[in-house]
Amino acid sequence: MKRTKIKALLATEPTGQTVLAQGWVRTFRNNQFIALNDGSTINNIQAVVTLNSLDDTILKRITTGACLSITGELIPSPAKGQSVELKVTALEILGDSDAEKFPLQPKKHSLEFLREIAHLRSRTNTFGAVMRMRHAMAFAVHQFFHERGFFYIHTPIVTGSDAEGAGAMFRVTTLDANKPPRDEQGNVNFKEDFFGRETNLTVSGQLEGETYALALGDIYTFGPTFRAENSNTTRHLAEFWMIEPEMAFFDLQDNMQLAEEFLQYLVRYALQHCADDLEFLHKRAQEEEATKPQEQRSELGLLDRLRFVADNDFQRLSYTEAIDILKNSNPNKKKKFQYLVEEWGVDLQSEHERFLVEKHFKKPVILYNYPKDIKAFYMRQNEDGKTVAAMDVLFPGIGEIIGGSQREERYERLLNRIHEMHLPEKDLWWYLDLRKFGSAPHAGFGLGFERLMLFVTGMTNIRDVIAYPRYPGNAEF
Repeated sequence: MKRTKIKALLATEPTGQTVLAQGWVRTFRNNQFIALNDGSTINNIQAVVTLNSLDDTILKRITTGACLSITGELIPSPAKGQSVELKVTALEILGDSDAEKFPLQPKKHSLEFLREIAHLRSRTNTFGAVMRMRHAMAFAVHQFFHERGFFYIHTPIVTGSDAEGAGAMFRVTTLDANKPPRDEQGNVNFKEDFFGRETNLTVSGQLEGETYALALGDIYTFGPTFRAENSNTTRHLAEFWMIEPEMAFFDLQDNMQLAEEFLQYLVRYALQHCADDLEFLHKRAQEEEATKPQEQRSELGLLDRLRFVADNDFQRLSYTEAIDILKNSNPNKKKKFQYLVEEWGVDLQSEHERFLVEKHFKKPVILYNYPKDIKAFYMRQNEDGKTVAAMDVLFPGIGEIIGGSQREERYERLLNRIHEMHLPEKDLWWYLDLRKFGSAPHAGFGLGFERLMLFVTGMTNIRDVIAYPRYPGNAEF
């Protein structure tokens, strides 16, 4: 008999039909009631064992974490909170689980503890819900772009370029770490390395993505990126996933419009297709909020935050306007901001971004036209000589969730900027070539997938929205 997933069984009209369910035991009560879960849904199906129908040796092996194959009749359930249950006619234990040693017991575990057993945390309600939602959001990303005629480009993971100019990159090498070859100046001779040059894990697929946007029109990348920042925070990972669309013939206004449509599409998809998991995560977030001091609690619950984004047009204003608002705000005047806003040109902190979204406008915000000195070399320079056509999308609880810009399509302007920032022109020759041969206005943005997942799940640590987090000092599993 073919297995039916528990999600489908729970949605089936029960008529006493014989079905096969397979999954892992969550609880076993009174030697009679098995709560079985197979990961297809956050909900368990109750399998009822007729008293004295199984040997004691079998009953003792039905423990939390054990894997079972159950054949039975699907019947209406008399119990509250479930419409169907399984009347067991045959039961096979596929995998035993020692109840004394299995680290996941039917109780609440701390997220810190679960990170130590990341190979098993997927069997908890919390991580099952997070990972099902991660799948749903990844699917929605591809669906959004496919519906709009974008092409999915796989940009390289190993690269010789540093898109951000940040320098915090992981080196890729096959050279002997203890005795690397040296050149005449005594420096490591990367000409003898595998690729014949110094290479790293990518921090962004943007630059390579631009080359395809200027051939195919609208493209996007969605892949792993890496940053070797020694940041041990709840918002940073060393390995994370980025979604980066690049669009030919787009200006800054087009870019902002697409970013707004994209985020609203994803949030609405979550609300429509992940109702059970969202309801669980909403309640979980409420319980977590209740443990915080009153002044640290969020004004909006998880579902309210999602509707806040789905139902509101985003407020657009320039960086200059935002600085004026922040300088004159009560938290700034009363010195309640950790970083006071005193002059034009400062880089905004998360507390400033959240104030604009949550307190001042009470809607998502898109800031644009940032000072060029705090932005990357590839952003299009505005005619005022001070700002670039950059934009950031700000969300409640998160701050910046998208960063993007119109790209500098003018060869001389781009070349001068590369020189100003002391970037290696020889490594960017191919990027400059795009401005020599049929250059066109174009724009794009980046969305950190894990930042999105923090927002849609209500989780508070980015290490808990990726299967196996990589961060300073940790590459376990």
